Amino acid sequence: MAKLTFSNLSKADLKRLVNLQEKPAQSSYSWLQVEGMVLTEVERQRLQFIQSDLVNLQVHLLNEPTLWARAIYPLLLLAERDSIQAWAGVPLYARYAQFEIEGVADGVLGKSATGFVEAPFFVVVETKRGVENQNPLFQLYGQLLAAAWLNWETEGLPSPEVFGCYTIADVWTFVRAEVEGIEQDVPTLRIEYSQEYGEKCEADTILKILKKIIGLKQDQR
Repeated sequence: MAKLTFSNLSKADLKRLVNLQEKPAQSSYSWLQVEGMVLTEVERQRLQFIQSDLVNLQVHLLNEPTLWARAIYPLLLLAERDSIQAWAGVPLYARYAQFEIEGVADGVLGKSATGFVEAPFFVVVETKRGVENQNPLFQLYGQLLAAAWLNWETEGLPSPEVFGCYTIADVWTFVRAEVEGIEQDVPTLRIEYSQEYGEKCEADTILKILKKIIGLKQDQR
């Protein structure tokens, strides 16, 4: 059985173990439709504070922990709803028929109970810079596979739907994933992409998408 980690995952690994189906980036996917969504006054005020803190910063020069603290995690916190909470540094593990996959997600959104997150449905990869830089897509795909397996194990859904994003500086790209045949030797991983959203100018859209995803997952439960 192959043993994979998020940080070392390659496209060759994925294509050997899953049927990978990637769709082009579009803004027309139903899960990205946020027209008509209204933010509360408190949410708008907090967004303005986050954006005002970023507007004069050279965000591409900040290190990853600083970016995470100033730009990424505050929006995840703002998207929290009921028992859905944002967590950072969350270990994930999944055991498929032909491979195991594990690692630590930079951030997640999921139902929190008794001090831990069970079956997170949204995962975040903060792109690293420097000589150890990895393509964030493959790390994200691995985390989506792990999250889908955890949701399948917890909820028994035949084709788990999970979401995620990767961030480069303050730019977010969202992904929707569906895993079919999760018990088969070669499961199918279907991927849909969003366009890029820059937090300095589009923080309200990013938050609305996060809230839309949370609403979709709550409707499924």
